[in-house]
Amino acid sequence: MAKEKTVGSPSLLNELVQANRYKRTQGRIARQATLIAIWVLVVIAALQLHDQLGAYASMLKYQLQYAIPGVLVAVGFWVAYRLVNWPTFADFLIAVEAEMNKVTWPSKAELWRSVIVVIALIFILALLLFTFDLLWITVFKAIGLIPPDPQPTQ
Repeated sequence: MAKEKTVGSPSLLNELVQANRYKRTQGRIARQATLIAIWVLVVIAALQLHDQLGAYASMLKYQLQYAIPGVLVAVGFWVAYRLVNWPTFADFLIAVEAEMNKVTWPSKAELWRSVIVVIALIFILALLLFTFDLLWITVFKAIGLIPPDPQPTQ
């Protein structure tokens, strides 16, 4: 009997130089949402870097102010694309989507009822805390721990 080969998950560095997609039909929504979220973070980071480089515009050439963030965006997009196709991470995202498909989501009416209950409880608790705060301030003023309010002079 021949021994079966165990195929380990390639490292992320090895995965960065490949262009294939891992299990392309599985976990598509979770992988696409993750990819878009990472891309948004990369663009925000590049915009922040562009603004910071703008403060040093006199020391840098004008082209570098756009080239450095542009390279960051290009590299960041490629790394994000490869990350969601890295077998270890892709299997995790596939499992996440499979679990999300098992969730029983509330109906719209049930969601609104829950929202109303939560908001009502927040207001009730805020009122209760305000009442306790006034009570303790009154008690502490009565026993002298807090000095009484100064009387306005005319």
